[in-house]
Amino acid sequence: MAGTVDAPIAPAQEKASLFEDFIDIFFTPSKVYARRANSGFWAVTLIVTVLVGGILLASSGAMEGIIDAEYERATAKMMEQNPNMTAEQLEAGRGVAATIGKVVIFVMMPIVVLVVGLITWLVGKMFGAALSYTAAAMIVAYAYIPQVLASILVAVQGLVIDTSTMRGRFDLSLGVGRFLDADTTSPGLLALVGRIDVFTIWVTILIGIGIAVVGKLPRSQAMIAAAVIWVVGALPAVWQLVMG
Repeated sequence: MAGTVDAPIAPAQEKASLFEDFIDIFFTPSKVYARRANSGFWAVTLIVTVLVGGILLASSGAMEGIIDAEYERATAKMMEQNPNMTAEQLEAGRGVAATIGKVVIFVMMPIVVLVVGLITWLVGKMFGAALSYTAAAMIVAYAYIPQVLASILVAVQGLVIDTSTMRGRFDLSLGVGRFLDADTTSPGLLALVGRIDVFTIWVTILIGIGIAVVGKLPRSQAMIAAAVIWVVGALPAVWQLVMG
């Protein structure tokens, strides 16, 4: 009709499967966050949990040397604090710890996404990001997808390297922690420098990209917010280091 102004047609939202998301997050994370800005986070969280947990569980046999070293170090500290503990009690505890460890593998990732999502939401708000908690958790869930690759690399190393000579989990990491002796370095310092790791930094950068895209912040501010989130994540290690 003459004189009628047609309303602008909104561009169609890019459609992609979750499989494509898992590929694109490595190469074009901004596109992933743009098309999933209004999505939930549970599907991605569960997939990452199953993949990471399954890989680590399947490779647990190859990691026996590291697992034993970590348990021996923990039990030595327990005996120092509780001299009355017997060898039988410690051996029984080993079986319980092994069972709990297999469960924890599949429980920790959802907890991490929920907690880091909360931190991301709060820090994002401090910087003026337009984020809901669900959006923040979605950003974190996608940011942890590279941890699937990290678990694969750990599993491969466990298969080709003799882990019986290793003293801790950071010996297979791609970061500063790999070069420290877990027997002579304080647990707090090891946990702190262990965060200077390729995959931890990768996750942090992806969180920053997500905050920029979904929270509509300038990239520079979003990356500063991501750095703050990294620092907040390091606080438990700092506390452990201070408390000795």
